[in-house]
Amino acid sequence: MLKTIYTCFPEGKHKVLTMSYDDGKQADRRLVALFNKNGIKGTFHINAGITMRDPERVQLDEIPTLYAGHEVSSHTYTHPTIERCPLDQVVQQIIEDRRLLEAAAGYPVRGMSYPNGSYSEDIKKLLPACGIEYSRIVGSSDNFAMPADYLEWMATCHHGHNLMENAKKFSELHKTQYLYMMYVWGHSYEFDRDNSWGLIEEFCEFIGGRDDIWYATNIEIVDYMKAAKNMKYTVSGDTAYNPSAISVWISVDNKICEIKAGETKKI
Repeated sequence: MLKTIYTCFPEGKHKVLTMSYDDGKQADRRLVALFNKNGIKGTFHINAGITMRDPERVQLDEIPTLYAGHEVSSHTYTHPTIERCPLDQVVQQIIEDRRLLEAAAGYPVRGMSYPNGSYSEDIKKLLPACGIEYSRIVGSSDNFAMPADYLEWMATCHHGHNLMENAKKFSELHKTQYLYMMYVWGHSYEFDRDNSWGLIEEFCEFIGGRDDIWYATNIEIVDYMKAAKNMKYTVSGDTAYNPSAISVWISVDNKICEIKAGETKKI
Protein backbone atom coordinates (compact mmCIF):
# COMPACT_ATOMS: atom_id res chain seq x y z
CA MET A 1 0.00 0.00 0.00
CA LEU A 2 1.24 3.49 -0.85
CA LYS A 3 2.55 5.33 2.19
CA THR A 4 1.97 8.97 3.12
CA ILE A 5 5.35 10.57 3.78
CA TYR A 6 5.59 14.15 5.04
CA THR A 7 8.58 16.37 5.74
CA CYS A 8 8.62 17.49 9.37
CA PHE A 9 10.68 20.01 11.27
CA PRO A 10 13.16 18.67 13.86
CA GLU A 11 11.68 16.24 16.39
CA GLY A 12 8.63 15.82 14.17
CA LYS A 13 7.28 19.33 14.77
CA HIS A 14 5.22 21.17 12.16
CA LYS A 15 5.64 24.78 13.33
CA VAL A 16 8.73 27.01 13.36
CA LEU A 17 9.30 30.49 14.82
CA THR A 18 12.11 32.76 13.66
CA MET A 19 12.98 36.37 14.49
CA SER A 20 14.84 38.88 12.29
CA TYR A 21 16.31 42.18 13.54
CA ASP A 22 18.28 44.81 11.65
CA ASP A 23 21.11 47.29 12.26
CA GLY A 24 22.80 45.84 15.37
CA LYS A 25 22.14 48.76 17.72
CA GLN A 26 22.70 48.62 21.49
CA ALA A 27 19.09 47.61 22.19
CA ASP A 28 20.00 44.21 20.69
CA ARG A 29 21.50 43.41 24.09
CA ARG A 30 18.15 43.53 25.85
CA LEU A 31 16.41 41.75 22.96
CA VAL A 32 18.93 38.90 22.87
CA ALA A 33 18.60 38.44 26.63
CA LEU A 34 14.83 38.24 26.21
CA PHE A 35 15.13 35.67 23.43
CA ASN A 36 17.57 33.60 25.50
CA LYS A 37 15.27 33.65 28.51
CA ASN A 38 12.38 32.24 26.46
CA GLY A 39 14.28 29.81 24.23
CA ILE A 40 13.72 31.88 21.07
CA LYS A 41 16.28 32.23 18.29
CA GLY A 42 16.97 35.29 16.19
CA THR A 43 18.89 36.44 13.15
CA PHE A 44 20.65 39.81 13.43
CA HIS A 45 21.46 41.70 10.23
CA ILE A 46 24.44 44.03 10.67
CA ASN A 47 26.19 46.76 8.64
CA ALA A 48 29.85 46.22 9.47
CA GLY A 49 30.98 49.47 7.82
CA ILE A 50 28.67 51.58 10.00
CA THR A 51 29.29 49.55 13.13
CA MET A 52 33.01 50.36 13.08
CA ARG A 53 32.36 54.10 13.37
CA ASP A 54 29.16 54.21 15.44
CA PRO A 55 29.38 53.65 19.22
CA GLU A 56 25.59 53.26 19.30
CA ARG A 57 25.99 49.88 17.65
CA VAL A 58 27.21 46.55 18.96
CA GLN A 59 30.91 46.43 18.10
CA LEU A 60 32.41 43.68 15.98
CA ASP A 61 34.49 42.20 18.79
CA GLU A 62 31.30 41.64 20.82
CA ILE A 63 29.56 39.63 18.12
CA PRO A 64 30.76 36.13 19.16
CA THR A 65 29.53 36.49 22.74
CA LEU A 66 26.38 38.60 22.39
CA TYR A 67 24.93 36.68 19.46
CA ALA A 68 26.05 33.20 20.56
CA GLY A 69 23.31 30.71 19.68
CA HIS A 70 21.76 33.13 17.22
CA GLU A 71 22.75 34.10 13.66
CA VAL A 72 24.73 37.06 12.39
CA SER A 73 23.69 38.03 8.88
CA SER A 74 24.54 40.73 6.35
CA HIS A 75 22.71 44.02 5.92
CA THR A 76 25.33 45.41 3.48
CA TYR A 77 28.45 47.36 4.44
CA THR A 78 26.97 50.89 4.63
CA HIS A 79 23.18 50.37 4.24
CA PRO A 80 22.63 52.02 0.82
CA THR A 81 19.41 51.83 -1.18
CA ILE A 82 20.99 49.19 -3.38
CA GLU A 83 18.46 49.21 -6.22
CA ARG A 84 19.93 52.63 -7.14
CA CYS A 85 23.54 51.43 -6.99
CA PRO A 86 25.73 50.00 -9.78
CA LEU A 87 25.67 46.22 -9.52
CA ASP A 88 29.44 45.99 -9.02
CA GLN A 89 29.04 48.29 -6.00
CA VAL A 90 26.24 46.09 -4.66
CA VAL A 91 28.59 43.11 -4.87
CA GLN A 92 31.23 45.00 -2.90
CA GLN A 93 28.67 46.10 -0.31
CA ILE A 94 27.78 42.48 0.35
CA ILE A 95 31.25 40.96 0.13
CA GLU A 96 32.92 43.55 2.37
CA ASP A 97 30.14 43.23 4.93
CA ARG A 98 30.49 39.45 4.89
CA ARG A 99 34.26 39.65 5.20
CA LEU A 100 34.19 41.66 8.44
CA LEU A 101 31.21 39.87 9.96
CA GLU A 102 32.76 36.47 9.28
CA ALA A 103 36.05 37.50 10.84
CA ALA A 104 34.11 38.49 13.96
CA ALA A 105 31.59 35.65 14.09
CA GLY A 106 33.91 32.84 13.02
CA TYR A 107 31.58 31.23 10.49
CA PRO A 108 30.35 31.86 6.92
CA VAL A 109 27.68 34.58 6.73
CA ARG A 110 25.17 33.28 4.19
CA GLY A 111 22.08 35.46 4.53
CA MET A 112 21.02 39.09 4.53
CA SER A 113 18.14 41.53 4.68
CA TYR A 114 17.80 44.17 1.99
CA PRO A 115 18.76 47.63 3.31
CA ASN A 116 15.79 50.01 3.15
CA GLY A 117 13.90 47.06 1.66
CA SER A 118 15.59 47.85 -1.67
CA TYR A 119 16.25 45.12 -4.24
CA SER A 120 15.66 44.15 -7.85
CA GLU A 121 15.60 41.03 -9.99
CA ASP A 122 19.16 41.77 -11.09
CA ILE A 123 20.29 41.98 -7.47
CA LYS A 124 18.53 38.74 -6.60
CA LYS A 125 20.34 37.00 -9.46
CA LEU A 126 23.78 38.04 -8.23
CA LEU A 127 23.25 37.05 -4.58
CA PRO A 128 24.15 33.34 -4.93
CA ALA A 129 27.48 34.31 -6.50
CA CYS A 130 28.05 36.53 -3.44
CA GLY A 131 27.47 33.55 -1.12
CA ILE A 132 23.99 34.71 -0.06
CA GLU A 133 21.31 32.01 0.23
CA TYR A 134 18.38 34.06 1.52
CA SER A 135 17.37 37.69 1.93
CA ARG A 136 14.43 39.26 3.75
CA ILE A 137 12.26 41.95 2.20
CA VAL A 138 10.09 44.45 4.10
CA GLY A 139 6.37 44.08 4.66
CA SER A 140 4.01 41.72 6.47
CA SER A 141 2.21 38.77 4.93
CA ASP A 142 0.01 38.01 7.96
CA ASN A 143 0.27 34.34 7.07
CA PHE A 144 2.35 31.36 8.15
CA ALA A 145 3.37 29.89 4.80
CA MET A 146 6.87 28.73 3.97
CA PRO A 147 8.56 31.04 1.42
CA ALA A 148 8.41 30.23 -2.27
CA ASP A 149 11.60 32.25 -2.84
CA TYR A 150 14.17 32.57 -0.05
CA LEU A 151 15.79 35.53 -1.85
CA GLU A 152 12.48 37.39 -1.54
CA TRP A 153 11.51 36.26 1.95
CA MET A 154 8.61 38.18 3.46
CA ALA A 155 7.95 37.97 7.19
CA THR A 156 4.63 37.18 8.80
CA CYS A 157 4.71 40.58 10.47
CA HIS A 158 6.75 43.45 11.80
CA HIS A 159 6.54 43.40 15.59
CA GLY A 160 4.44 46.57 15.40
CA HIS A 161 1.85 44.94 13.15
CA ASN A 162 -0.66 42.48 14.61
CA LEU A 163 2.04 40.75 16.66
CA MET A 164 -0.06 39.20 19.41
CA GLU A 165 -2.97 38.51 17.08
CA ASN A 166 -0.67 36.54 14.79
CA ALA A 167 1.00 34.82 17.74
CA LYS A 168 -2.32 33.58 19.05
CA LYS A 169 -3.36 32.32 15.62
CA PHE A 170 -0.01 30.59 15.24
CA SER A 171 -0.27 28.93 18.65
CA GLU A 172 -3.63 27.43 17.69
CA LEU A 173 -2.52 25.88 14.38
CA HIS A 174 -2.86 22.13 14.72
CA LYS A 175 -3.17 20.54 11.27
CA THR A 176 -0.01 18.47 11.06
CA GLN A 177 -0.35 17.90 7.30
CA TYR A 178 1.05 21.43 6.85
CA LEU A 179 4.30 23.15 7.78
CA TYR A 180 3.77 26.55 9.40
CA MET A 181 6.26 29.37 9.99
CA MET A 182 5.86 32.55 12.02
CA TYR A 183 8.52 35.10 11.07
CA VAL A 184 8.80 38.40 12.97
CA TRP A 185 11.06 41.30 11.94
CA GLY A 186 11.97 44.76 13.14
CA HIS A 187 14.68 46.88 14.76
CA SER A 188 15.46 46.55 18.46
CA TYR A 189 15.83 50.33 18.88
CA GLU A 190 12.14 50.68 17.99
CA PHE A 191 11.25 49.27 21.41
CA ASP A 192 13.10 52.17 23.05
CA ARG A 193 11.73 54.72 20.60
CA ASP A 194 8.12 53.52 20.89
CA ASN A 195 8.27 52.54 24.57
CA SER A 196 7.06 49.10 23.53
CA TRP A 197 9.32 46.65 25.34
CA GLY A 198 6.22 45.33 27.08
CA LEU A 199 4.87 44.12 23.73
CA ILE A 200 7.88 42.01 22.80
CA GLU A 201 8.19 40.73 26.37
CA GLU A 202 4.55 39.63 26.28
CA PHE A 203 5.10 37.96 22.92
CA CYS A 204 8.21 36.06 24.00
CA GLU A 205 6.64 34.86 27.23
CA PHE A 206 3.52 33.76 25.35
CA ILE A 207 5.13 31.96 22.41
CA GLY A 208 8.43 30.75 23.91
CA GLY A 209 9.11 27.34 25.43
CA ARG A 210 6.41 25.40 23.58
CA ASP A 211 6.86 21.73 22.78
CA ASP A 212 5.20 21.95 19.35
CA ILE A 213 7.37 24.80 17.98
CA TRP A 214 10.86 24.62 16.53
CA TYR A 215 12.82 27.79 17.40
CA ALA A 216 15.31 28.49 14.64
CA THR A 217 17.43 31.15 12.98
CA ASN A 218 16.80 32.11 9.36
CA ILE A 219 19.76 30.09 8.07
CA GLU A 220 18.82 27.04 10.13
CA ILE A 221 15.47 27.00 8.34
CA VAL A 222 17.13 27.34 4.94
CA ASP A 223 19.63 24.58 5.72
CA TYR A 224 16.99 22.24 7.09
CA MET A 225 14.60 22.67 4.18
CA LYS A 226 17.44 22.07 1.71
CA ALA A 227 18.34 18.87 3.53
CA ALA A 228 14.70 17.76 3.56
CA LYS A 229 14.38 18.45 -0.17
CA ASN A 230 17.52 16.40 -0.78
CA MET A 231 16.13 13.26 0.86
CA LYS A 232 16.02 10.14 -1.32
CA TYR A 233 13.30 7.47 -1.15
CA THR A 234 12.75 4.08 -2.74
CA VAL A 235 9.82 3.76 -5.12
CA SER A 236 8.04 1.51 -2.62
CA GLY A 237 8.52 4.12 0.12
CA ASP A 238 10.06 1.61 2.51
CA THR A 239 13.59 3.06 2.67
CA ALA A 240 14.93 6.61 3.03
CA TYR A 241 18.45 7.91 2.48
CA ASN A 242 19.67 11.20 3.90
CA PRO A 243 22.80 12.39 2.04
CA SER A 244 22.98 15.62 4.02
CA ALA A 245 25.10 16.52 7.05
CA ILE A 246 22.13 17.07 9.41
CA SER A 247 19.26 14.88 10.57
CA VAL A 248 15.91 15.15 8.82
CA TRP A 249 12.61 14.18 10.42
CA ILE A 250 9.72 12.72 8.43
CA SER A 251 6.25 11.40 9.14
CA VAL A 252 5.47 8.00 7.64
CA ASP A 253 1.79 7.17 7.98
CA ASN A 254 1.73 9.39 11.09
CA LYS A 255 4.81 7.78 12.62
CA ILE A 256 7.70 10.21 13.22
CA CYS A 257 11.11 9.03 12.01
CA GLU A 258 14.51 10.66 12.30
CA ILE A 259 16.85 9.97 9.39
CA LYS A 260 20.33 10.87 10.59
CA ALA A 261 23.07 12.43 8.51
CA GLY A 262 24.32 9.96 5.91
CA GLU A 263 21.87 7.27 7.07
CA THR A 264 19.93 4.80 4.97
CA LYS A 265 16.96 3.63 7.02
CA LYS A 266 13.99 1.32 6.64
CA ILE A 267 10.78 3.25 7.19
